[in-house]
Amino acid sequence: MALNPMHQFEVYKIGPEINLNGVNLSFTNASLFMAISSILILFLLFLGTKKKSLIPSKIQLITEMSYTFVAKMINDTAGTNAKVFFPFIFTLFMFVLFCNMVGMLPYSFTVTSHIIVTFVLAAIVFVGVTIIGFIKHGFKYLELFVPKGVPVLLLPLIIIIEIISYLSRPISLSVRLFANMMAGHTMMKVFGGFVISLGLLGGWLPLGFSVALTGLEILVAFLQAYVFAILTCIYLNDALNLHH
Repeated sequence: MALNPMHQFEVYKIGPEINLNGVNLSFTNASLFMAISSILILFLLFLGTKKKSLIPSKIQLITEMSYTFVAKMINDTAGTNAKVFFPFIFTLFMFVLFCNMVGMLPYSFTVTSHIIVTFVLAAIVFVGVTIIGFIKHGFKYLELFVPKGVPVLLLPLIIIIEIISYLSRPISLSVRLFANMMAGHTMMKVFGGFVISLGLLGGWLPLGFSVALTGLEILVAFLQAYVFAILTCIYLNDALNLHH
């Protein structure tokens, strides 16, 4: 069972079972590692902003780089009007990044390898962006589904395609993150199993693959957090500036 690559994705409750009107609200290993990721973020930001010095410490430098990175991302993709949404984008990016990175630790749990977690995050982005679009533009926001310069005969088909594309945003956003994290961790577990099965003499090649795959997975963990955040900025740009 320990060598089963899918065993690492099992969700199990920690402590007593909690039921509220038939809804299971028990604390699970997924809840634990989301809490750990959140605490680590708060701890990093607290230490990074506690003592602001002209010559920054390593933690202050990491904090400032994170702030600058997200701020530049928002400015480049959504414009200055989106600066008011910086706290949300920054929180989203850091949460996904830390959940991904914490999942790289031995005996940990990768929260973002579960579609329900990534879909809820994507749904929050989708609903939030849609509400912002209607608040800012009213029913004129529906013009997003009517591209300019399209021949009248093709317009009904294009509108249907645009609506389907818009409604599929939370699915594509969540599946991209979930699939990448799950596939990467499964491969790492498979090669790790080969190392154990083949022993010291025959396990050198899969061990090398495991080391290389670990480095690649760390890069993917960062890239997926970046992609999730930048796509959120792009959707926000559509809602604020109504590009179509």
